[in-house]
Amino acid sequence: MRLFLVQLRGELKKLFARRRTYIGYIAFLILELVLLWVYQLEKAKEQFAKVLSLNGLPFDQYYSSLTITYWVMGLSMLLLGAIYFALISGDIVAKESEDGNLRLVLSRPITRLRVLTLKYLSVLVYTVTFVWFVGISGYLMAGITLGWDGGLFVWNYDMRVFAVFPDWREGMGRLVLAALLLSVSMCTLSSIGFAFSCFKIKPAAATIMALSILFMDVVLQKFPFMKPFQENFLTFRMSNWIYVLETHVSWAKLGESYAFLAGVNLTLFVIGWMAFQSRDFKT
Repeated sequence: MRLFLVQLRGELKKLFARRRTYIGYIAFLILELVLLWVYQLEKAKEQFAKVLSLNGLPFDQYYSSLTITYWVMGLSMLLLGAIYFALISGDIVAKESEDGNLRLVLSRPITRLRVLTLKYLSVLVYTVTFVWFVGISGYLMAGITLGWDGGLFVWNYDMRVFAVFPDWREGMGRLVLAALLLSVSMCTLSSIGFAFSCFKIKPAAATIMALSILFMDVVLQKFPFMKPFQENFLTFRMSNWIYVLETHVSWAKLGESYAFLAGVNLTLFVIGWMAFQSRDFKT
């Protein structure tokens, strides 16, 4: 076990030594700065105040750092974050194969399954830490701009979630749980990119294929006649993290969704492993 952790640390060092790993961090910092600037505009405040007033909620209490952090994470992670998760996961195996590093790695007494497990876990660590980085940095920026007090206002029309948490502690607790489940949801996208990366294709092709799967899933879900089947779509299940922000949390519903995603992740890993196992790195 100790040797496995040492090898995992080596994979993480290798991952975070690449410059492209930090593109997503820089992009989200810029996005958060832009959104905070937008939310300071009078027009944006008027629109937000209108929504709150229609629901009988005070503007000063719910136009807060917690609410802004929720909007930053909810609006940007699935689409903008998907680009960077697909980039890193699609690169993790395919890039080393393209550079010839895997021939050296596999010449040592280590199984292919162990190599893939280490790389897969490093991708998952990146995914989880990235989501938390966005949440923490977004909250810190919003707190500096708007103050640290206030409640949490949650509204998602597509998922039919509307909730308010006037107490800061309760709002922060729910937001932490939401970030945790969101990070787990994003692991499915990283699993897709990882599976494609195990095939004999270029890193860019693996990234594009992963994003294509995601965007096709989003587009198909928008058709009215697909509404009865929405629970079978990946992006719908990945969006179920929002249900932890309901006033009364349905843990059974959340458990079903994340069991579904866990099954998908395991299946994708097995597909990637089978493809990688059949490849010839000697010639």
